[in-house]
Amino acid sequence: NMEFWLLAAIASGLPNAPLDPSCAVVEKPCEVDLIRRKAHTERQRISIDFDNTQEAYKSKDTLELLRSLLVFKLCTFDFLVDKNKELMDLSKKVFGQRLFEKLMKMTFYGQFVAGEDQNTIKPLIEKNQAFGVGSVLDYSVEEDLTQEEAEKKEMDSCVSEAEKESHGKCVQMYRAPFLSQFTKSAPGNCVVAGSSVDGFSAIKMTALGRPQFLLQFSEVLVKWRRFFNLLAAHQGKDGMAILEQKLELEQLQDSLIKLGVGAKSDIENWFTGEKLGSSGTIDLLDWNSLINDTTKISNLLVVPNMESGHLEPLLSKFTDEEEKQMKRMLQRMDVLAKHAVENGVRLMVDAEQTYFQPAISRLTLEMQRIFNREKPNIFNTYQCYLREAYDNVSVDVELSRREGWYFGAKLVRGAYMCQERSRAAEIGYEDPINPDYEATNRMYHKCLEYILEEINHNRMANVMVASHNEDTVKFTLEKMNETSLSPTENKVCFGQLLGMCDQISFPLGQAGFPVYKYVPYGPVNEVIPYLSRRAQENRGFMKGSQRERSLLWKELKRRLFSGQLLYKPAY
Repeated sequence: NMEFWLLAAIASGLPNAPLDPSCAVVEKPCEVDLIRRKAHTERQRISIDFDNTQEAYKSKDTLELLRSLLVFKLCTFDFLVDKNKELMDLSKKVFGQRLFEKLMKMTFYGQFVAGEDQNTIKPLIEKNQAFGVGSVLDYSVEEDLTQEEAEKKEMDSCVSEAEKESHGKCVQMYRAPFLSQFTKSAPGNCVVAGSSVDGFSAIKMTALGRPQFLLQFSEVLVKWRRFFNLLAAHQGKDGMAILEQKLELEQLQDSLIKLGVGAKSDIENWFTGEKLGSSGTIDLLDWNSLINDTTKISNLLVVPNMESGHLEPLLSKFTDEEEKQMKRMLQRMDVLAKHAVENGVRLMVDAEQTYFQPAISRLTLEMQRIFNREKPNIFNTYQCYLREAYDNVSVDVELSRREGWYFGAKLVRGAYMCQERSRAAEIGYEDPINPDYEATNRMYHKCLEYILEEINHNRMANVMVASHNEDTVKFTLEKMNETSLSPTENKVCFGQLLGMCDQISFPLGQAGFPVYKYVPYGPVNEVIPYLSRRAQENRGFMKGSQRERSLLWKELKRRLFSGQLLYKPAY
């Protein structure tokens, strides 16, 4: 029956496959053969040439290549990088504001920042899109707050939104302009954001509320997890993988009663959720669920001080006003997430310093629970230079499995290494950073492989491989080849910073992979902290590898000898 076989071929996704009339309708081997042919077609290996400079830099004119070479070279000088803030302040005084801004746009600002507002960045976004590279919009007005500065910051001294707009102190903070810039740029972003229909916008949680709240909430979460680890140790389960630590419920309740945490009836009521404790054990996810959105933070459980042995409240002070500040932050997050979803834009929550990060990750998870039911609209960021990165990834993936929402992750190596290390040494706590770059590489690949395995078995996981490391990109492509994971599924995408690693971004985009540039924008003066951090990062990156500069020189020589020195990209 030729009509039957034609329908079978179309249904199997192989309309051009040769039909085998010798197969009987009821014979299963024929069906298996069709599946095998389809699998063979899908398993065609994808290989990308990252040495082809003509393709890598076809979106750049020669002046842009020369600027890249200059900036990357400057980033290798320790004095310029270490004193970059002081030098920028001095330049501003010597040259004046107007000339200073012009110099910055010719060098660092022009290399790493797209423009001052959502209108001036459009040409660059459109150009990148024409060459297969999307955009992650990032309003990069930021402050690198130390813990002490965050504790003193009065970002939420205004109670109402009307007062916030009129109060000079609040207007100076970047939270209000961030919200307005995001809501203005998001609709445009969904039209021009990249090679796929879904764009990204990046946010920083410290832009949405008082940093002191994030510090306090992080303290709660850290102490709460340490309390779980202490109870696990009492049950002889320390040293196990984090998700394998399952506390026996009866023994746990006895321990809490002996510690004087609460009355027996109260403690039993804590473990009476629909599923909580039904197996007779409690794992970390069950434990974390005890702190939920109905918990008044000022009434959280006390925990034992590991040094003194005395019971202490998780927070020594958390006022009604601070409760209101927390709710306002959650409301702002809700506004942003709804606006993003309505405009087809995915929201990417950036990682920040470790003293903010537990709260940031927890609040992001709450957003994912709400907005990732249908597809991955909210992405969390995991910094793999942290020793606990794999534990954080595996716990969050498991939570998404149990609750049935889409897991979205951006994996980065990390952006605050110098600040974190000096902070740990100054205060005297354990360094949260992996001991060396090789250990961070291993952690990155371990986390990435875990998520890729989850994608292979459960298509509800998604990851952005945000890396400038060519070996990591090749590692990802190899894993995708092994599992027949097609780039068109958009389960795996790639990301690099604007102005860096074009030899990775553009070949990926032209090969059909979803790849994005982080596109920072904002007024020159207000993005100086961002540029300062870029300079710190680039020094380590450029000292570790001369590859990008050598490729830039190679392309310049090719243009010179081929008569294309005045090349202008056409799109």
